[in-house]
Amino acid sequence: MPRSSRLLALLAAAALLPGLAACSTTVAMQPAKDANDPACAEITSRLPQTISGQNRRWTDAQSTGAWGDPAAILMTCGLETPGPSTLPCRPFNGVDWLVDESQAADNRYTLTTFGRSPAVQVYLDYKEASSADVAQALGPLISQYLPSTGAVCTSASDVAPSPSPTP
Repeated sequence: MPRSSRLLALLAAAALLPGLAACSTTVAMQPAKDANDPACAEITSRLPQTISGQNRRWTDAQSTGAWGDPAAILMTCGLETPGPSTLPCRPFNGVDWLVDESQAADNRYTLTTFGRSPAVQVYLDYKEASSADVAQALGPLISQYLPSTGAVCTSASDVAPSPSPTP
């Protein structure tokens, strides 16, 4: 190859490297305690390529998923199944989700499956991604691969007797 052609090829490759590196950044995450559960492997091997318009990205931890650049949706499978909670619990598409809005001031919600073992937890930037889109995208996988514990969303009125009027 002539020297000028080699130089041109080298310059072209050097120009492409920053763009390629930007496309391949890995999202740093921590695996959950039970990330090695086979059900989590089934889910993470079938995660959608996009959720709420956010493209999937690579993560560095087992049984995790991320979407968006910067990451707007972070998912972890293998958490301990939550017990009774005072958090709002919302059924969506066959999956019950505990909704933690305590970081809403920072545009963040945390969704955690309720009544599934192991549990899945999703952190999302609600200005970049819709919680309904997340539940819609992940719900079928969770329903199919994570067994139900039998626990379901209830409200206080479902479990507490109504006060009787006193004479």
